Amino acid sequence: MIQALGDRFAEALAEYMHKQVRNDWGFGTDENLEVTEMINEKYQGIRPAAGYPACPDHTEKGKLWDLLDAEAKTGISLTESYAMNPPSSVSGLYFGNAEARYFNVGKVGKDQIESYAIRKGIALAVAEKWLQPNLDYNP
Repeated sequence: MIQALGDRFAEALAEYMHKQVRNDWGFGTDENLEVTEMINEKYQGIRPAAGYPACPDHTEKGKLWDLLDAEAKTGISLTESYAMNPPSSVSGLYFGNAEARYFNVGKVGKDQIESYAIRKGIALAVAEKWLQPNLDYNP
């Protein structure tokens, strides 16, 4: 029960901060949304995160952590699978464009994964491991 409450509080704070950022950026200031509208993401702007449909590669979280020195500044660490510890932690990206919309990365072909692996400087097998749910082929 404590874990479930911690998760809900973390997510609620993330939504609150997203609202504050939208206000600071000058859009969403006239939003007067009901809770169900917030849950259905009827607000302007998006808050995608690594590991979710728009950003399926969890390893990108590692780069973000390094760039921000996140563990030293927040005490939140990443596990080998890039989960955050403590578990009731959230991370994401804010995009300052009122027209931004969520999207899903669909199935990707081997040629796309090969290109991605080269651009990231990782082995093809590593890219395939992390993007397994998005592959349109069996490695």
